[in-house]
Amino acid sequence: MTLYRSLIPAILAVGLTAACSKTQEADKAPETPAQAAQAAYPDWTGSEAPAPQSTVDPGAVQAIQAMSTYLAGLKTFKLSTVGSMDVVTADGQRIQVDGTTQYEAKKPGIRIHYDSDIKKRDFYYDGKNFTTYSPALGFYSTVPAPPTNKEFLDAVYDHYGIRLPLEDLFRWNDSRAERISGLRAAGNLGTVTLDGVKTTHYAFREPDVDWEVWIDQGDKPLPRKMSIVDRTDPARPAFTTRLSWTVNPSLPDSDFTFKPGPDAKKIPMAEYQKE
Repeated sequence: MTLYRSLIPAILAVGLTAACSKTQEADKAPETPAQAAQAAYPDWTGSEAPAPQSTVDPGAVQAIQAMSTYLAGLKTFKLSTVGSMDVVTADGQRIQVDGTTQYEAKKPGIRIHYDSDIKKRDFYYDGKNFTTYSPALGFYSTVPAPPTNKEFLDAVYDHYGIRLPLEDLFRWNDSRAERISGLRAAGNLGTVTLDGVKTTHYAFREPDVDWEVWIDQGDKPLPRKMSIVDRTDPARPAFTTRLSWTVNPSLPDSDFTFKPGPDAKKIPMAEYQKE
């Protein structure tokens, strides 16, 4: 079984890439692997896709904005996630790949460790520099970075095309966010108990993705679970993750500064080439 393509949602930019080398007899195969997958899955892309909600509920929008405001207001936090990402084979079958992510964050400072059997990545931001490190390969890149978390997240995408895992959770309270006006549907699906905690389940639709979030009820609206479906792919690959939080822990500055080992090799960070 040969992997063809993988879902890399924007809020999980550590991503996976897969190549296709599947060989079929010319007279039996469709013109492209995408056409093979299309034969097995209905075309629900674009404006013709059936929406889980018919309207944008202002209460659902306010809920994700309140979540982002709360998260952005935390002085420090630790976050552990366990997620599954669909990788799609050449004949349209979805295969799950599991991974874990460990976060530490303060103001300023972000450290992320992503671990799966396919890819491992470490990200360090200490208020002055940003470093991305591949433990398996021993390569790292370090570039200067702005002095605040928000400026850093904007700059690292604008200059290097990197979006850090789950950063969108912190961006829905941005008054300039164009995604709010682009929502096609948003709704409250009611109360769901996750690991003994009562959450409210929300569903959203954007032009290319459907996504859901489960948010703690009460005055600490922490997201406990997220699910994203990519509608641009006829196989509808999905990413789902569960989130465990520690709010306002004590975090030493040394956690956020990368210290290369004796065998680590520094390489340039590739800049983002905008079209």
